[in-house]
Amino acid sequence: MKQFRDHLTDALPYLATLVVLCAFEPFRAFALTNAAVQATLFVAVALIPASKTDRMSYVDLAWPIGLVAIGLQAMLFTAPGNLAGYLIATLYLLAGGRLAAMAVIGWRKGWLNKELPRYQYQRIRWQERGWQQRPAMLYEVSSQGLANMSLLALPAILTATTSAAAGPLLALGALIWIIGISIEVLADTQKAQFMIRNARSGNRSEYCAEGLWRFSRHPNYFGEWLVWTGLVVASLPAALAASIPAVGAALLTLGLLSVPVLMYRILTHYSGAVPSEHYTVQARPGYADYQKTTNMFFPGPTKSAV
Repeated sequence: MKQFRDHLTDALPYLATLVVLCAFEPFRAFALTNAAVQATLFVAVALIPASKTDRMSYVDLAWPIGLVAIGLQAMLFTAPGNLAGYLIATLYLLAGGRLAAMAVIGWRKGWLNKELPRYQYQRIRWQERGWQQRPAMLYEVSSQGLANMSLLALPAILTATTSAAAGPLLALGALIWIIGISIEVLADTQKAQFMIRNARSGNRSEYCAEGLWRFSRHPNYFGEWLVWTGLVVASLPAALAASIPAVGAALLTLGLLSVPVLMYRILTHYSGAVPSEHYTVQARPGYADYQKTTNMFFPGPTKSAV
């Protein structure tokens, strides 16, 4: 019963956001369509495979494809002349498409044939909390689908269904997005080149501390966080211009502003930095010293080891 309550409490922000979206006419059609699309996608691509294999790594395939689906729907629901709607839809398609392509490549190479380390780490957490593992796994896969139905779809739904003048916030958000995606792509490229060199030399125990990785232990995650922050900033004018009762507008604006906080938690503690480093520090000599001298998330100058 406690596990059920914990899962329900965790899901409340997603469910509340979805209820508010479905309660008001400007957003209802997009929200309901997206809920159906995401539910179908996650059941087929993540939940059924997870149930059969007892591995939740399939969510890494479903989640970015879901972002692409949000972008495509935003294109369809955006009224002609709504620049912000088409811009945000395009940003979803570009960011989601890149991650989806990487996930498909990984799937074709067999990376999902075993549980990814970040999801192995979840089992440690479930055990510490006294949770039954199978219900926990199925809930956590489903929760990422719920996120795509609600909070993570908010920028697209708001800008597609609300006409707001293109202004400085839209431009600023787009600029933050561009900086974020550039950092993410560059960091991923530098890491891939490092790993290729290591594989060729037969030295697989080293860790990447070059390029952007000198200033942050996870610059790719920082770039992804900027991507979502940019989407939020760009869609704020639409949230403020929505023609719905003040309570509904306030709830959606609050939900929108919570997206960077949610993504920070995910990228650092849930499936990002902390789970990754739990295994890296065991496998790569010297990584503990790297942790002492380099910021985990936000880039900064190298510190002296104590």
